[in-house]
Amino acid sequence: MTDTFSTTPDISAVRPQASTIKDTTGYRVFRVVNAIVLLGVCVVTLYPFINLFAKAFSSEGYIAAGEVNLVPRGFNVETFQVVLGDPMFWINYRNTVVYTLVGTAIAMALTTTYAYAISRRNLKGRTFFTGIAVFTMFFGGGLIPNYILVANVLGMRNTIWAVVVPSAISVFNLLVMKSFFENFPQELEEAAAIDGMSTYGIFFRIVLPLSKAVLATMTLFYAVGIWNSWFNSFLYLDEKELFPVTVYLRNLIAAASGPGAEAGADTIQIGANIQSVTMLLTVLPIVCLYPFLQKYFVSGVMLGSVKG
Repeated sequence: MTDTFSTTPDISAVRPQASTIKDTTGYRVFRVVNAIVLLGVCVVTLYPFINLFAKAFSSEGYIAAGEVNLVPRGFNVETFQVVLGDPMFWINYRNTVVYTLVGTAIAMALTTTYAYAISRRNLKGRTFFTGIAVFTMFFGGGLIPNYILVANVLGMRNTIWAVVVPSAISVFNLLVMKSFFENFPQELEEAAAIDGMSTYGIFFRIVLPLSKAVLATMTLFYAVGIWNSWFNSFLYLDEKELFPVTVYLRNLIAAASGPGAEAGADTIQIGANIQSVTMLLTVLPIVCLYPFLQKYFVSGVMLGSVKG
């Protein structure tokens, strides 16, 4: 006797139909054009870095003649030896690491707490505190008043605080985080409040752990900004032992290419490719750090596109 019920499911009814869009001529043209555009973007993006690397290891004559493109010509490491052999370089490099870590921690602490506070709709004076932050985007006291405030009034000259405190909060980052916290599901906070959790407990135990994307993105923004910053250090620091590596490299370029530079072989070599070497040494740590934050950064740049 034959079983009237088949144990084999009929998958023909649920099998997805092949999309016909891939068979059209327009879609093929789109794929080709899209590949060409993306390839062009990659070339435009990568070429400056490859050219920078090639010039850093090329000799002065080939650089001056404009013959260095993607491959080093007249391979040399004299500039690296001069820069890396100076003990002051490592002291200033350590200062940069310290300034970046301390400055990023301060900036993230102030930005997250400020953004979370003004994102609460029940906060009295919410519009006023938001307006204060936005006001600073368009109006400032100027260079001389800021210098007097930091150096004389606050007494921060020749200290780490003169580097990390004046630009601790970026209003753009503040507004991005404010928008993120405004779209945060309020049901989670209400449930935690019903369970007896305080405002600080909700912020540190509920909100921050679920905000890894925006925190990683803002951390990257602040870290890169502080790492590359040199003007505040150049303005408020006088002691060489306190300089970040950016000021050290700036002074090295000025000394190598200035009118008073000696015409020695090393000086001529440094004057030709010092910019490439210094930029390579400065950007390398950030390039190494970015892959670890990439997955959070990709999510963070889409903040506000989807509301909770």
